[in-house]
Amino acid sequence: MIWSWHNILSLSRTDSILAALLRLCALLSAAIVILILLFLISESWPVLQHVPLSRFISDASWHPAQGLYNIAPMLGATLLSSLGAVLLATPLGIASALFCHYYAPTALAIWHRRTIALLAGIPSVVYGFWGLTTLAPLIGRLHPPGVSLLTGIVVLTMMILPTVALTVDAALAGVPAAYLRGAAALGLTRWSMINGVVLPAARSGIASGIMLAAVRAIGETMAILMVAGNVVQYPDSLFASVRTLTANIALEMAYAMGDHRAALFVTGLALLAMVLLLVGFAEFFKQDAAHV
Repeated sequence: MIWSWHNILSLSRTDSILAALLRLCALLSAAIVILILLFLISESWPVLQHVPLSRFISDASWHPAQGLYNIAPMLGATLLSSLGAVLLATPLGIASALFCHYYAPTALAIWHRRTIALLAGIPSVVYGFWGLTTLAPLIGRLHPPGVSLLTGIVVLTMMILPTVALTVDAALAGVPAAYLRGAAALGLTRWSMINGVVLPAARSGIASGIMLAAVRAIGETMAILMVAGNVVQYPDSLFASVRTLTANIALEMAYAMGDHRAALFVTGLALLAMVLLLVGFAEFFKQDAAHV
């Protein structure tokens, strides 16, 4: 039987239905993001009508009941805690994935992956409880009060480490075997193969893992609320108590009213803007890596 190009390349009825469903799901996902953005804007609008955005950076402090709306200290704490966690978790996660793929015996690699997956399933409040009862007292011995930016960074690092490790592990698994055989044929050492072939080939997947971890760190609430101290101030050291934007929303939303409530939605807009900028940067990096 001779197959025509039309029969080979055309979609079957099942494929057409599946493509339509996937297209619908993609549109729904985009619509949800847009609706969330519109909801945040509508809830923030009552305060934005008479309070310019510049005041959310330039006001003397954060006291909405007194008409002061400075979120800059909390924005800085959010960025510092997330950045610190990403800087610590990224090399550890990459090292974990490389160990599983290129250094560990098969049985050990399997158990290591299972352990990392188990860490990914632990609820954030459990990490926060451990940080509050165990880690904070240890850091407090070094420098009081213990509940601080450093404690938050360490707890966030443990929370996002599985995301980095598992995503990088999947990216390394996707490196074509022909690349590895070519590196072996050239007589490259194991580290030369990893550094010169594997990591560049998996760069896009590694960047995606780091981005996902950073987004989780920015959006984390309960754990950072429990261990960071919740003091609205610019941290002068790693041992200073801080309050992040997510913790501020969780602490004050229950009793906030009027402009105070609307100002909390402005902080939600700030968080969404940070995530969108991060996703945009990651997409730019992936496209740039694809052209290399």
